[in-house]
Amino acid sequence: MTGKLPFGPPLPVMLAKPGALPDAADGSYLYEPKWDGFRALVFKMGDQIYLQSRDEKPLARYFPELDAPLRANLPERCVLDGEIVIATGDQLDFEALLLRIHPAESRIKILAADKPASFVAWDLLAEGDEDLRPLPQAMRRARLERVLAAAQPPIYLTPMTHDPAIAHDWFQRFEGAGLDGVIAKPAALPYTPGKRVMTKIKHVRTAECVVGGFRWYKGGKGTLVGSLLLGLYDDAGRLHHVGVTSAFKQADRAALAERLAPLRIDAADDHPWKDWAAWTDSVAPAAEATTSAASTDAPAQRKPGAKSRWTQKKDMSWIPIKLGLVCEVGYDHLQGTRFRHATHFKRWRPDKPAADCRYDQLDVTPAFELASIFQPPRSP
Repeated sequence: MTGKLPFGPPLPVMLAKPGALPDAADGSYLYEPKWDGFRALVFKMGDQIYLQSRDEKPLARYFPELDAPLRANLPERCVLDGEIVIATGDQLDFEALLLRIHPAESRIKILAADKPASFVAWDLLAEGDEDLRPLPQAMRRARLERVLAAAQPPIYLTPMTHDPAIAHDWFQRFEGAGLDGVIAKPAALPYTPGKRVMTKIKHVRTAECVVGGFRWYKGGKGTLVGSLLLGLYDDAGRLHHVGVTSAFKQADRAALAERLAPLRIDAADDHPWKDWAAWTDSVAPAAEATTSAASTDAPAQRKPGAKSRWTQKKDMSWIPIKLGLVCEVGYDHLQGTRFRHATHFKRWRPDKPAADCRYDQLDVTPAFELASIFQPPRSP
């Protein structure tokens, strides 16, 4: 495929760094929603489609339902940058994406039929013989709008505006649909593979969580704490694993190990997660399937001892501690019943009773109808 396009895979993707929303209404920035899915580059040459992940791995086998729509809706020869997403009802479903990374083709086909994926495009890197990467972002966007003018679902063009007020409105409203924030791109920006030259604006919030256990730091078993396992209580009083916090200095990791040592004694006897530490690889995949969706009356529980297809080579064993220790963490997004990304440790909260660490302390953003985003492409 390399010889039939101006360039071929693998190609490092252009990246973004955290920052504030630029207040520039003079057309010098393009603002787009930040999609919460799998980053993907699409290389098309005739009937050939190659999907590349952010880490430069092939993705096509996990999303077979996208092959025909991409062939039908894209130019004869082109390279696009965008995101693979799955929408369930009125929200994006990242858990459904995770389940696609499966070794069995038969399982992938079943999942593809049950919850088909969409591709949302936001950049055009090549068309025909032209390498468009040196062109300014605004020119590439105009070319992208032209080539996707007649595109049909499940191929979409991401919304874009030059107005920071509209971008701020998106930042507030689109979160309820599962979008991750806003991306700001300088209009004059060429496509710069592997460089953090865009700005991502994400929600930052805090929550008080129960520390349910911890994992040892790689290479420091017995002496250095790697991460803390966080929990929140639901209305029925069940403690759910909601994520981890792990950004500690080396000296703090050793001090944490000493602090947690007395809390380890007999901690497993009545710990609500005690059975999860004994889970094996053979039951973890089945558990994923049964716990990925929320129940009708309470959030589904996430098992901290279970491995996933993303963590087969990692040591996921953990040490339970007696409940009572509470910490405050910063988080950006709640995906279903857990934090979408790793949280940032802020401080200990000795004044906070563990029983008060509940889901109802978190901000809840009303769902925004995804149909209003999945519109036919048009200029802003």
